[in-house]
Amino acid sequence: MTPEQAAANARPGLASLVGAFAESPQTLRRARVLGLSGWAYHVSARAGALGDVRPETVAAAIGFIASEAVTDGWEGAAKITPPVEVASWHLREMCRWGVEQLGGFPRLSRLLELSKRVVSAVDAAALPLFAAWRAMPVPESEPGAQAAFMLHLLHEHRLGIHVVAVRASGLTPLEAIIAGPEGETGAVAFGWQPPYPQAGPIMRRLMWAESVADSLAGQAYAALDRAERIELIGLLQSLSHRLAR
Repeated sequence: MTPEQAAANARPGLASLVGAFAESPQTLRRARVLGLSGWAYHVSARAGALGDVRPETVAAAIGFIASEAVTDGWEGAAKITPPVEVASWHLREMCRWGVEQLGGFPRLSRLLELSKRVVSAVDAAALPLFAAWRAMPVPESEPGAQAAFMLHLLHEHRLGIHVVAVRASGLTPLEAIIAGPEGETGAVAFGWQPPYPQAGPIMRRLMWAESVADSLAGQAYAALDRAERIELIGLLQSLSHRLAR
């Protein structure tokens, strides 16, 4: 397994694991105590690690959410609590979830070791959200908490790389969404307004962008040897299946 293949194979497992935390009923219930709308929480929890910045900066860092929608969420959160506080709260909840849900995973220490090496190898240039999150102090030292944070960082790394690759392909974020599997449904979910471009003429460019993203993300996975890359992907898949039961 090459580093590029490892990055490609890691993507669905990371999305599933990070989604399991974000969509956990307990996480959603706890989020409501902040008094934020779901959208304000979504934007500020992810981008609050950037600190006290303008919504235009947040929109540029996230890339795939329409700037007006980012502004609504960011400013809506800021009226109640500083977004950096939301991100800190989100991280504490992530650690709590990791202790509860990942703590019993039989090979947790190995997953943590391998994922840390990949995260440490990431060159954060042009990845502001990844860099901001990697610099966040982790409030828990339990292996489950640390593993949850590493999974979050690996996922954020891939999301940031995807923005870079899409722009390198000549696509706009909206075009990439339309050409992807969610199409117009995804565009609506991320706050983009019609009219939308036609998907057919730009799908080939998106395929090229995804190949570039695998190559760029794979640079960090090169910190592991071939056997270790295979092992890490297996651990991610095994953990995903465990949480899906």
